[in-house]
Amino acid sequence: MSVTTSTKTLTEQTGARTDEAASLIGDARERIDALDDRIIGLIQERMAVSAVIQEARITSGGRRVNLAREMEVLAHYRDALGKPGTSLAMTMLELCRGRV
Repeated sequence: MSVTTSTKTLTEQTGARTDEAASLIGDARERIDALDDRIIGLIQERMAVSAVIQEARITSGGRRVNLAREMEVLAHYRDALGKPGTSLAMTMLELCRGRV
């Protein structure tokens, strides 16, 4: 007997073939959703810190963006996550630019 959530059973929602697998997938998805919320919060925090840095740089007569630093960030993500890490870092840097 499948666990029912809304109008579809949990096995239908997860694509699992057993109730045990569906339960495991459902629990894992809840954990992923919680992790995603934390990641979003951390990115928002990073955006705020980046805005402080940009404001200080602009106020002191510098440029808003430090390309050398951005290259360091890109390399860090690439080294840690491989080629897709570079794309992830580019998106994050884009979110953090121009908020000042």
